[in-house]
Amino acid sequence: QLRRSTTLVQTAISSHHRLIHNLSTRNKGSTMRYGATAFHSLAAGSLLSPSGLVSAFGSPNPPSLAKQNTHVAPRSFLTRLFSSDESKAHQTFKTWTFDEPCATMEWSSLVSAEMSLAPAESVDKAMEADLILIGIKAPAKPDEEDEDEDEKKEEQDEPVAELTGMAKSLEDAMGGNGLLSSVIAENNKEFKNGAKAGSTTPVARVMVGGKAKRVVFVGLGPPPKEEDKKPSTTVGVAIGKAIASQCSTLKKVETCSIILPEDITSDEAALQDLSSSFFQELYADNRYKSKMSAKKVAENLKSVQILSEGASVSEDAQAALIKGHQMANGIFLTKDIVNAPHNVLNSLSLGDTARRIAEESGGSITCEILGKEECEKRGMGAYLGVARGSETDPQFIHLTYKPSGDIKKKVALVGKGLLFDTGGYNIKTQMMELMKFDCGGAAAVLGAARAVGALKPEGVEAHFIVAACENMINEKAIVPSDILTAMNGKTIEVLNTDAEGRLTLADALVFADKEVGADSIIELSTLTGACMISLGNKIAGVWTSNDDLATQLDEVSKVTGDKTWRMPLASEYGEELTNGKFSDLKNLGGKYGGAITAALFLQHFVSKKKTFAHIDIAGPVWSDKIGATGFGTQLVVEWVRRQGL
Repeated sequence: QLRRSTTLVQTAISSHHRLIHNLSTRNKGSTMRYGATAFHSLAAGSLLSPSGLVSAFGSPNPPSLAKQNTHVAPRSFLTRLFSSDESKAHQTFKTWTFDEPCATMEWSSLVSAEMSLAPAESVDKAMEADLILIGIKAPAKPDEEDEDEDEKKEEQDEPVAELTGMAKSLEDAMGGNGLLSSVIAENNKEFKNGAKAGSTTPVARVMVGGKAKRVVFVGLGPPPKEEDKKPSTTVGVAIGKAIASQCSTLKKVETCSIILPEDITSDEAALQDLSSSFFQELYADNRYKSKMSAKKVAENLKSVQILSEGASVSEDAQAALIKGHQMANGIFLTKDIVNAPHNVLNSLSLGDTARRIAEESGGSITCEILGKEECEKRGMGAYLGVARGSETDPQFIHLTYKPSGDIKKKVALVGKGLLFDTGGYNIKTQMMELMKFDCGGAAAVLGAARAVGALKPEGVEAHFIVAACENMINEKAIVPSDILTAMNGKTIEVLNTDAEGRLTLADALVFADKEVGADSIIELSTLTGACMISLGNKIAGVWTSNDDLATQLDEVSKVTGDKTWRMPLASEYGEELTNGKFSDLKNLGGKYGGAITAALFLQHFVSKKKTFAHIDIAGPVWSDKIGATGFGTQLVVEWVRRQGL
């Protein structure tokens, strides 16, 4: 219907040009003031970024133009189109008007299903659910088997594992005819007794007491080795994804139960991962879709109950599920920020998002936003140089989390906040439609702030910092050869306006170092295409001169699944930045090693006494298949948590 409305307006323009002029002048531009309509997208096409969306009649409750303009054209086609009840039904989301930028961004909500944990006291509890999932752990392999033997055995049929415990009791309660065992047997070539965590069998439909029940086996992988004792760090994530997939794929599932062994249900980390990945998997960004095209995920689901084969369930285990939910909330926000088009997300609406994070935290987070005057007083010339080209005023965001008890460490998390990057006067010639993800660092940091505000880790004070603006073109925007002065007094010659992110980060890092006084600083940014070429789109690059910090980030990466790899901080490349004729620094190095010279540039804005890491997330922040990935949020949250231990 949006396309139909757009086509109708296009047709009308040719025959109603004079009418449009009258409508806009006699009513003081009222046709332009109320929402980014389909007509606006044609008349003001220059304001649309390549990834921008236009909401047909997008502002809330536009006044009836038919009533205002009956003396001009009582029943004209355009008057009816702009004032009809049908048009009001198409108000899908808040966006800019012709003259005003959007001031807020909608947040996606998690599915409303409740997740709980209880002991599996009897099969009756499991059989109450519409969908019954049974976790199956693959038999342990003898230690003496080598890889060659494993490969040979994969070619042979895997012997079917016998059902035990609650799974066997459930089969007996369903008639004891071996139906559930046959499901594994018939699919064991692929399922391999659950050797791969998160794998599933096809659905078995069983009549129990006159009601149809759906049963699915979920692989839990091999049992942990004796020296490990705990499940693999990836098991919880895999199980959560499997639960979400079944609840979303199968129709009309209202209640779901999953039977899991005690070693998983007693592992708080595994439960938190399970909960977080379950809710993450059900993310659907419907904010810019009409109801007709919205993606529906697990729309009937009301509850998921985890049934433990252990004798009891601890309060800490129950709390782990809540923590996973809170982490998922942070990751949802990260994805929302990256996915949002520029006609919705700008520095003002990101500033509003920061304020809402503080309000939602219940007082554990405070919000300070510096405007252009405050930034000028601090001498943030590098950041403001880029911000001069923005549609909206600069918003320097500073969120502060303080724990209730003693503070052992003060840390700062800095995120690159370019809400859209055209490249400036060195305009991009490709991939510009994806440049709404240039705020991926800010998204990870703010999503982490939301999660930290809910999780409330002890012993650590955390500062979340974003210098928000856009890199656009106007009469005030910086041009190549401009020389900017950063907050620490260093001058920077702009050789290329598309190397702008490091300019905004320069002042943000000085702020974190000097004004906040952080002990350690972590910075995340979608900084260079060179890092993507080096590490692809699954792994972020880490640059730091501190071996202890590198080790911390590597350990956190393995625990959270946000993959990172330490890269060389080759000081010999630094001369490429300092050999300019007119300034202390240049914002661009030579032809090669661009990711390294970008990291070296940032080193000039943090004291050598401070532990500092630059993380380039340009690759993993985005997936062509799903959009925003939420990368970096869990990495930041877990690193912050460990700083207070």
